[in-house]
Amino acid sequence: MLALIHCPSLPLLQYKSNPSLKVLVLNFLRPEIREQNMKVLNSIPLHALLVMQLFSGLALSQDFDFFYLVQQWPGSFCDTQKSCCYPTTGKPAADFGIHGLWPNYESGSYPSNCDPNNPFNPSETSDLKKSMQTNWPTLACPSNDGTEFWSHEWEKHGTCSESVLKQHDYFETALQLKAKVDLLGALKVAGVNPDGSSYSLKDIKDAIKAGTGYTPWIQCNTDPSGNSQLYQVYLCIDKTGSDLIECPVFPRGKCASEIEFPSF
Repeated sequence: MLALIHCPSLPLLQYKSNPSLKVLVLNFLRPEIREQNMKVLNSIPLHALLVMQLFSGLALSQDFDFFYLVQQWPGSFCDTQKSCCYPTTGKPAADFGIHGLWPNYESGSYPSNCDPNNPFNPSETSDLKKSMQTNWPTLACPSNDGTEFWSHEWEKHGTCSESVLKQHDYFETALQLKAKVDLLGALKVAGVNPDGSSYSLKDIKDAIKAGTGYTPWIQCNTDPSGNSQLYQVYLCIDKTGSDLIECPVFPRGKCASEIEFPSF
């Protein structure tokens, strides 16, 4: 595709004549493509790359390999120096809540903000709002009804899967996947309870794998005393949004070998 678009007979408006725009345009390209083809990309006239980006943008929402379904424990979100604010609908249930459904590449990188022309529209998910308030609650301050949170998730992540999941489908799919995955139930069956006690990271992973059939990735944060605690659980979903799969790659970062599971 690069060779087809690079036409020396076109006016030579080269990147070097506008370095700021060069950076802006190149940043839209998938990282591994950018790294592997930088010499070629630097030789392409700027207007030609803009045309290439226009066409690649049409397929960008299909250009991912799998989803992360990310759920967060509200007790750990709130048990930090930053603290939290309950939504205007009241304190959420003591259960894991959806953080997001995130398209990802097997390389470990991910697309984001793929369609600025398709912002979050609350009317498209009005039939899901009650379920979203229950299962996808915001804990951000100041207190709000969740619209800002859902808007961020759709615009940063959801737009990158819109060829597979339109806006309503994106939120409905995330809710359906959460209903399939009872993280708290799996942990409780294994004797891992949100009571402020510490548990081994291995026992937590094993409990979730036993309950879901798939290996999770655990993200930790720290409480005001600096203790590591169970914060988020990542599970992987195929690119259709239908089924759990083993993760092709896990995010970076690690927890302590023993972590707290705070109450909420």
